[in-house]
Amino acid sequence: MEQRAFGRSGQTVSVVGLGTWQLGADWGEVREADALAVLEAAVAAGVTFFDTADVYGDGRSEQLIGRFLKERPDAEVLVATKMGRRVALDPALYTLDNFRAWTDRSRANLGVDRLDLVQLHCPPTPVYSSDAVFDALDTLVDEGRIAAYGVSVETCDEALTAIARSGTASVQIILNPFRLKPLEAVLPAAEAAGVGIIARVPLASGLLSGKYTKDTEFAANDHRTYNRHGEAFDQGETFSGVDYATGVEAAVEFASLAPEGATPAQTALRWLIQQPGVSTVIPGARNPEQALANAAAADLAPLPESTLEAVRDLYDAKIRAQVHHRW
Repeated sequence: MEQRAFGRSGQTVSVVGLGTWQLGADWGEVREADALAVLEAAVAAGVTFFDTADVYGDGRSEQLIGRFLKERPDAEVLVATKMGRRVALDPALYTLDNFRAWTDRSRANLGVDRLDLVQLHCPPTPVYSSDAVFDALDTLVDEGRIAAYGVSVETCDEALTAIARSGTASVQIILNPFRLKPLEAVLPAAEAAGVGIIARVPLASGLLSGKYTKDTEFAANDHRTYNRHGEAFDQGETFSGVDYATGVEAAVEFASLAPEGATPAQTALRWLIQQPGVSTVIPGARNPEQALANAAAADLAPLPESTLEAVRDLYDAKIRAQVHHRW
């Protein structure tokens, strides 16, 4: 699989990575054996980037990745984790002492001395403007606890503030054919500054797979049930903030754009891979078959300009009015 330079970190990552939120069982139950099989399938397909967080299953996702890497010491995988959402979202809690405690826990969960990449996990907006916060992150690098740091953001403005920080290695942001705003300023700024871009929620929580209808029901413990209106966390994390009924309707049109031999999900991933400035895309997978299918998107031919224009037209007609002004 194609490997790309990962921003200022000096690291490289596969263009298709693996998001592991679902392995924490926050999208419905996932058995340990199934989770490990997903990780194995991803690595076998050439994936070299796993994205996790200390809050996914309250550490379960990190622990499963740690177990996998212990059993597969030959696997060359850059593991990015996140911190800051196991406590109240209070800027006063983003301190060096807390950062040390949080990264110590993640290092234990993952079974490593030094974390490859730690991202602030969608912190309160004032955190991005705090010199003390970024000085603390620099200290973690100096102490050898982490190799690099980045941020996971909700809004384009937060991303631009973080990109302006000289130590920021990467920005993780929601980007997919139903969320185009980052293309306007964030990706060009990141590319100019040498900051890596991790595209998350690439399938709009599964909408872009084309598998859902207006009558699809999700488990009670699946965020696609309990967070449709931002009840638990930012609404943008669920279906990219798009109204579900609207998203299902738009997904039908998107599916018609898939080239012969490609699924709608693979088409969405291929679209992301070819956006200038994107380092890696992190779809999740609940089984090995999904992991392999996602990775195969990297082998698709680039989408033609006519398809790119059709994606823009679909966004402008069905989605833009709902999400563009918010994120």
